[in-house]
Amino acid sequence: MLKVDLYGTAVLLEEVGKVIKEGGVGVTISSQSGHKMKDLGAEIDNRLATTPTEELLDLEVLQIKNIKDTLHAYQLAKRVMGCAVKWGEKGARINSTSPGIVVTPLAIDEFNGPRGDFYKNMFAKCPARRPATADEVANVAELLMSPKGAFITGSDFLIDGGATASYFYGALKSEK
Repeated sequence: MLKVDLYGTAVLLEEVGKVIKEGGVGVTISSQSGHKMKDLGAEIDNRLATTPTEELLDLEVLQIKNIKDTLHAYQLAKRVMGCAVKWGEKGARINSTSPGIVVTPLAIDEFNGPRGDFYKNMFAKCPARRPATADEVANVAELLMSPKGAFITGSDFLIDGGATASYFYGALKSEK
């Protein structure tokens, strides 16, 4: 999980960053899941953001003994966003979106599968009371890539209908 999601994304962003031109814009898709993780602290966040790509998987926080399970690995992989500074030196911008559950054929299978009750409960207890559509997530990406988003860079946009807020402060809090 870390080699693909974290390292793979870091390599991709580094390589695109080498050829990005002034005015270039990138938007990555992350996940709501990373927002549910406990705060790692400024030192670890800094290391995840600034460690050279080839040394990233050597960080202590990413060693197998420190990874609780596959969900934890997935959440850690969604935390890298340090390339905004490097891209900014070239006059380019980079942001990420962190969608919650989006209605896709795979998600529909999940809704109707063994975890269906989990999802139905989450939707019932989050402010939006439903999953997102792909168009709703795409609308945020469109803004970020358009001239209307020209001042936005180095940011991550949580698009989850308030599920994460409910997880920390609302009806889903008791289900941590």
